[in-house]
Amino acid sequence: MAALMAPATQVNSNAWTGLAAGLAVEELETELLLEALFQRYGHEFRGYDRAYLRRRLGDAMRGHGAATLSGLQEKVLHAPAAASALLRMLAPQPVDLFENTGHTQRLRTVLAPSLRAWPLPRVWLAECAGVGEAWGLAIVLAEEGVLGKLDIHATLANEELVAEMQDAWLPVAALDAAQTRYAASGGHAALSTYFEVRDGQARLQPQLRRRITWSQYSLVTDASFNEFQAILCCGALSDFGPVLRQRVLRLFHDSLARFGVLCLDRPLAVSDAYAGRYQAIEGDRPWYKRVG
Repeated sequence: MAALMAPATQVNSNAWTGLAAGLAVEELETELLLEALFQRYGHEFRGYDRAYLRRRLGDAMRGHGAATLSGLQEKVLHAPAAASALLRMLAPQPVDLFENTGHTQRLRTVLAPSLRAWPLPRVWLAECAGVGEAWGLAIVLAEEGVLGKLDIHATLANEELVAEMQDAWLPVAALDAAQTRYAASGGHAALSTYFEVRDGQARLQPQLRRRITWSQYSLVTDASFNEFQAILCCGALSDFGPVLRQRVLRLFHDSLARFGVLCLDRPLAVSDAYAGRYQAIEGDRPWYKRVG
């Protein structure tokens, strides 16, 4: 009987070999799927963080009933609806109005004062997290007296989402839920006064919406398209791999005016591109002024 049993070291070796082979296949399937998304639909995710992609692609597999990434790829290549759903899943997830009260407070105390010094300031919301982020910013800057001379550029790589944001409405109940967060972040008005309401849906008032320009733009592939006095990218950067992150930080530096404000997802590291050209303006929080 003992002669029929494999040594423990051999069993462990076989187990590790099988695990490594499985991981190698999954990695290959991931690369092929990302290549397919780029070649078929023009969306570039090959430089994204692999841990982030594994989570998102795993959710997509379960949602589409695919047993493997190859099965998901087949659905994506042959069913436009499946491709649209996956691209949405890989895009920045939308946030609620005034979801982060601490961030909203800093829009009032850090961003708004810096914009007052510019005659015609422009703010870039890079990979904007939906109308919750863009509308909340417009309301805060209107209350702080700087929106009247300001342009907000909200960009997303996903053109389908851009079209939706341009004509978006929110349930009126979302305003009721946001009122407490808005007040906690320094707001003093009734939030509903900034919205038009129709059939239980709410949309930002036209005079505020006109200050927001939605457009398709890829941080991964596109070049600088304007000079901005402030750039905010609080979510998408965490999804990027290290090489792509540095590419985007260089892009932001090329697009930000000297003495402009930069807000990121986390503090700059010493090794980050152009880190020495920025001065922290909020302690250990990732808010910076470009000084070089």
